Amino acid sequence: MKKRTHLALAFLAVVATSACGGGSQGGQTEGFVPLLDTNTECKITVVGDYKNFQPLLDEFTLFNKYYKHVKLSYSKEDDYENNIATILDRDNDRPNIFFSKASWVGNRKYDPVFAHAENLSDPALKLDLDCVRPGLINRDASGNVCMIPVLSRTYGVLVNKNLFAKENIEMPTSWFGLLDVCEQFRAKEYKSPMMGYSQTSSTCLMNTLAYPDFVVTLAKNPSALALANNLDPAAGVYMRGALEKVKYLVDHHAVDLSECDKITDIYAEVIFRFLDGDVPMMICPADTVSGVKSRESKRPAFVESPFEYEFHPIPLDAQGGYFIDSPSVQFSVNTACDNLAMTNEFMRFLITKQELIRLATSKGLVPSTKEMPLGSVYLPFTKIPAERTFSPEALGVKDPLATQIREASFKVGRGEMTIDEAIANYGSFA
Repeated sequence: MKKRTHLALAFLAVVATSACGGGSQGGQTEGFVPLLDTNTECKITVVGDYKNFQPLLDEFTLFNKYYKHVKLSYSKEDDYENNIATILDRDNDRPNIFFSKASWVGNRKYDPVFAHAENLSDPALKLDLDCVRPGLINRDASGNVCMIPVLSRTYGVLVNKNLFAKENIEMPTSWFGLLDVCEQFRAKEYKSPMMGYSQTSSTCLMNTLAYPDFVVTLAKNPSALALANNLDPAAGVYMRGALEKVKYLVDHHAVDLSECDKITDIYAEVIFRFLDGDVPMMICPADTVSGVKSRESKRPAFVESPFEYEFHPIPLDAQGGYFIDSPSVQFSVNTACDNLAMTNEFMRFLITKQELIRLATSKGLVPSTKEMPLGSVYLPFTKIPAERTFSPEALGVKDPLATQIREASFKVGRGEMTIDEAIANYGSFA
């Protein structure tokens, strides 16, 4: 067997027809057989923190080919994470399905939320959990699955391919190559060769760079992972490599924070700034990448001068980058909802290889399925070998640990702490 195995490769144009062990005919999913009365009349609602979720509405439309009288809707709830427990408990119009997050696991604040969550691994539900990558699935102490990842993410950098071609610069494949490329762009008067969101610690560019490096370091040191999850200050030393990379990029002007600070949010404003066409590399998660295509026509600079772009892993060592494989959107079912049987029927429809790939393709994110065809923008990730792919959930990375590297990298990047101070404060960041 070859030592290096590569992720599956497919293009957006063929995903819909080849993704699922059978195509679709007449808008219906081959292989799905309704188990309930198809004349049932009822309502199913999904709540989450996305402003809109058109790909999910498209899945509803396909489901209605089987159940014509089932009304399905999606709504965004304000201050979602603080209000979800109350939303699930309200007297009227309780949601059937709700977004859930891996970061809630182990946090007592969300115990009331998980008390409402159905065990989706119950064989009686007939959900095809085997089509989902095991590393993305959270199981509780009893082996129950309270949330299913329907979309996944990774971390990297949006690359303006036209600028690289214009300046005759090759895309770097190693950490030192990245440093050299940034110097080349600086020499050609690009003020900030790399940019990203930097105003607050949440989803900041510093964490997008540091988190993958820290996860890989811990994966290679199982005893360190245990210390880090326990917030033991002794684990702080394992952040050093990640923090040094953040500091180097800022100190050597590969990242100009004065320019980055003009970006007001991690999503739309990062996308619009990248579409202006003068940023060689934009650091961001795949969640942000998912919104680029739909915003091309909304940015005059891009309309006037369109360019090609790709999402690349950030080279972190001599061998290149890593694929950090994490859930993006996860669904849980509210056991206290009306029409629970039909809700589970929709979940049975959705949690299949074909529909999950269709959903991810439409949304522009990474599928959560074992077979992982990627759209053209993610093409560089298909070149990452299996041994450089890591799932934080499978490793057992907990959210308090993630908070430590996020806050430490932000403070080091902003110059609010030295690397040694950040290391010494491991476990105290909130």
